[in-house]
Amino acid sequence: MNDPLYDIAIIGGGVNGCGIARDATGRGAQVLLLEKGDLASGTSSASTKLIHGGLRYLEHYEFGLVRESLSERERLWAIAPHIIGPMRFVLPLVKGLRPRWLLRLGLFLYDHIGGRKALPATRSIDLHSHEAGKALKPGFGPAFVYSDGWVDDARLVILNARDAADRGATIRTRTPVDRIERIGGEWLIHSGADNYRAKAIVNAAGPSVLDLLGRAGQPTDRKIRLVRGSHIVVPRLFDHPYAYFFQIPDGRIFFAIPYHHDFTLIGTTDRDHHGPLSDVHASAEEIAYLCDAANAYFAKAITPADVVWTYSGVRPLIDDGSGKPEAATRGYSFELDLNDDGNAPLLSIFGGKITTYRHLAKDAVEKLKPHIDALTGDDWTATAPLPGGDFPIDGIDRLKADLARAYPFLAPNSLDRIARAYGTRAQVWLDKATDAAMLGQDFGYGLSAAEVDYLTAQEWATTADDILWRRTKLGLRLDAAQVETLKNHLGEAL
Repeated sequence: MNDPLYDIAIIGGGVNGCGIARDATGRGAQVLLLEKGDLASGTSSASTKLIHGGLRYLEHYEFGLVRESLSERERLWAIAPHIIGPMRFVLPLVKGLRPRWLLRLGLFLYDHIGGRKALPATRSIDLHSHEAGKALKPGFGPAFVYSDGWVDDARLVILNARDAADRGATIRTRTPVDRIERIGGEWLIHSGADNYRAKAIVNAAGPSVLDLLGRAGQPTDRKIRLVRGSHIVVPRLFDHPYAYFFQIPDGRIFFAIPYHHDFTLIGTTDRDHHGPLSDVHASAEEIAYLCDAANAYFAKAITPADVVWTYSGVRPLIDDGSGKPEAATRGYSFELDLNDDGNAPLLSIFGGKITTYRHLAKDAVEKLKPHIDALTGDDWTATAPLPGGDFPIDGIDRLKADLARAYPFLAPNSLDRIARAYGTRAQVWLDKATDAAMLGQDFGYGLSAAEVDYLTAQEWATTADDILWRRTKLGLRLDAAQVETLKNHLGEAL
């Protein structure tokens, strides 16, 4: 009982959990966050890497969700302009699919219901003459170009956790929760041989939200629908900055997005997931489905043999009775349970999407506020930059120029990667280096010992996978021997 009594213990280190940790800590609460694996090791690093309103959700009359998502796009871009940026999407018209008038109506709503200011509006183009048409098969002509945003999803999670920790939160990864129990007016959390105490619990376990409620002995009538989304990454199919929004005859859509200069990201699928959450991967059928979908549009054909990487995530969607997985709502809701005295709250989160994480976090903290005296103040995260994001939304090129002057030995590809990953905080670990040797061992593609040591000391990385697939995407670049060298440096068991 001598352990500290936290105001709030958050279970789940995805984007929702880390967003809530940041918001609550900034309002004065003593926060503990527990994650069973690495931060962003589940659904939050398996998105389509977009900050978007969800154009297709308009078909399902999700106007409130689309409006909320659209209002968050530029807000998130402003607080994290290194890991979030604008992207223009090309939507070709296809005979026999959604008619032109319907798409134009949807895009008109998309442009006007979300408070768009900095992002350019929709316009019509002819793919016969536009550069985006060169990579496509002959026959595509009229198209629309509209705006949304891209995001480094895993780094969004990490930076929310880093900001929470900078403000006083305790972040513990590799800390699975075995059981939680309400004792009087507080909670006792059992994790192996360790126990933690808190006045309130936030169940941000994502796909495991119902399982955690079971470990708390809290029955619920809520149901969630586990939907698997899979993506493939292939060598670059086009060399322009536009992304594509494509329709498929089965009524679904998919994206093809420029990815880390030399690759194209294609996704996503929507499949009900019935297997264990410890085994989430793209099936051979999903990979073939995405290849076939891309081949209907691109002049350069791809096969599963061309796929250099796949990833999948399970979305914990609210079970609203929708027939098809893609029709299930991407909205979110809460369930708040109190003891008989109206204390010891347990707040469970159902649903959500990465674009609305900050808004969800604000709503979650507001629900806890009447029960946690330490929580004071109002919404503050809408304007406070995330770590490294304290520069204007149009300032990424200036930041790269400043870094190039300060560290002229950095290769252009490394300079771009570092600026977009760390923003102004790159100088924390680049420090006073005047040549590459001062950054220590190079593990490949500019990944230095100084950067690795920063990631282990400041961003909770402990394994090569943490570094190569979540803190960076250099897993696409390093070969097996280089990965082995990195593991040795980390002291990771081989």
